[in-house]
Amino acid sequence: MKRSEHKGQNISRRGFFKNAGIGTAAIAGMPLLANSCSSESSISRIDNFFSKGDVVLFQGDSITDAGRNKKRELPNNAGSFGGGYAHLTASWLLEALAAKELTIYNRGISGNKVYQLADRWDNDCINLKPNVLSILIGVNDYWHFRNGNYDGTPEIYAYDFRKLLERTREAFPEIKLVICQPFILTGTEAVDETWLEPFSAYQEIARKISDEFEATWVPFQDAFNKAIEVAHPTYWANDGVHPSMAGAQLMANTWLEAI
Repeated sequence: MKRSEHKGQNISRRGFFKNAGIGTAAIAGMPLLANSCSSESSISRIDNFFSKGDVVLFQGDSITDAGRNKKRELPNNAGSFGGGYAHLTASWLLEALAAKELTIYNRGISGNKVYQLADRWDNDCINLKPNVLSILIGVNDYWHFRNGNYDGTPEIYAYDFRKLLERTREAFPEIKLVICQPFILTGTEAVDETWLEPFSAYQEIARKISDEFEATWVPFQDAFNKAIEVAHPTYWANDGVHPSMAGAQLMANTWLEAI
């Protein structure tokens, strides 16, 4: 690589980190999450979102599951969280907000669609009595339809999602909801351009439902769209759905910034 080309690449990376709110220290090697969320003002804003003793629950499919140990579904336990964004996010919260004494669970299950969340909701949500509920769901509702293993539609996704949240709000009127944007990365092992138009319907529904329920919206697709300006989509998610280590870190950062 010529020196001029290398210099131009650095400018591109620096521009991305600047737009993401990350300074030059991150470019030098500081972790993305720690650098963007460690200022006193950032911690104060996140701290204000939680109350002392809150129970926080991450829910979703394989992206949230991330290989967690389902035989020991313990709170605040590394093995029970898997290796994804939920683990990274929860670890940051537990360290930065130690005085809050949070209890954090991960109950994501690989392959789940919305109706499968509903089937296990009493055990994996209601019985845990969460004060904060984060849900990332939707990619399987389309992917499994696409591969012929599910007869779902965007309308079914919308109906099932609303019913699930209505049921949750009925049980916990004061619960804080965090709705995460389902995402895909094209040009990868499993995802090509033909996904974009049909999958956008599910993304639009998730955003609309987030607004309806006055939830915090986590713009994962937007974050990945910026990230692929820095590195190839497969760097962030090899198959276009399941994040790499870097992708999981980006998701954790985006979740905390949304809060």
